[in-house]
Amino acid sequence: MKSWQQFWRQLFLFGLLALVVTGCGTNELSALKPQGPVAAMQYDLMMLSSSIMIGVFIVVMLILTYVLIRYRKRRGQEGIPKQVEGSHTLEILWTVIPFLLLIIMAVPTVKTNFTLADEYSNKEALQVKVTAHQFWWEFEYPDLGVATAQDLVLPVGKKVQFTVSSADVVHSFWIPALGGKMDTTPGLENKIWLQADRTGTFYGKCAELCGASHALMDFKVEVMEQADFDKWAQKMKAVQSAEPVKATAIAAEGQAIFEKSCMGCHAVAGKGGKLGPNLTNFADRMRVAGIKPNEPKYLEEWLKDPQKMKPGNNMPNLNLSDDQVNALVDYLYTLSVKDEKKQ
Repeated sequence: MKSWQQFWRQLFLFGLLALVVTGCGTNELSALKPQGPVAAMQYDLMMLSSSIMIGVFIVVMLILTYVLIRYRKRRGQEGIPKQVEGSHTLEILWTVIPFLLLIIMAVPTVKTNFTLADEYSNKEALQVKVTAHQFWWEFEYPDLGVATAQDLVLPVGKKVQFTVSSADVVHSFWIPALGGKMDTTPGLENKIWLQADRTGTFYGKCAELCGASHALMDFKVEVMEQADFDKWAQKMKAVQSAEPVKATAIAAEGQAIFEKSCMGCHAVAGKGGKLGPNLTNFADRMRVAGIKPNEPKYLEEWLKDPQKMKPGNNMPNLNLSDDQVNALVDYLYTLSVKDEKKQ
């Protein structure tokens, strides 16, 4: 009786744990809700392989249960049961059935792999160059003359050909809702194509252990209508030759600090370095450092101590005073390509 009570208690605890674990994911980072053809193909393969494995498990457990009950030791039975060796029929069955199951999985898998390996020219797909850094993402649109970071902007219903590489160590480019993943390797270029079938906001991550802040190496994907994407690209390109708006005197002071201390690493409006993220449209982004809401208090926290927010990153602590930090914050929130700037 006690053993059965213990069994039901354990079953209840495991059931409760399963419910808790299912709440750990988010829809934005789920590969089980495909939002594009690549993700759908990969989802179908996952369902096929899972169905086969579950089916095999059920059949094996049913046979095992039958054997345990049918051939259990009975009262009054003595000695070793009669030993039976060899059955050509069974041997053929448990050789042929797994072989057929492997073929059922192999054919669609190989076909899908060839489909996903296709490459598209700039006439067929939007070209995006992705460069992974510790611990942020750089996105360039070579045909559009546009570059940005952390926020990937895509048109809906259009194939996108990604050329991925790394500036330091091996990372992995992954947008669960759209498909993936593809390793980014220093000195090499890998290619992957994706497509989003609906507008909205999705999220991507680094899927390869790459250092202290690997778990914090996120990025946002914003999918919009083609007309809206074209407007965004035009504004991004136009701002490359325009001076950013300085809304206040403090912002002007912040710009001076930026040009003196930050421009060697960060580019704004086509001017500056590429060691750090491009900040041309910083005020339009959803997050600071890829992980915190894009609000002044988090930006201040980042500028005062980058290592505290994202350990191991390459952003130095400039030891800025509170007044300098406030001026920089004011300036950075003027960097927008949208009609309404975030202040």
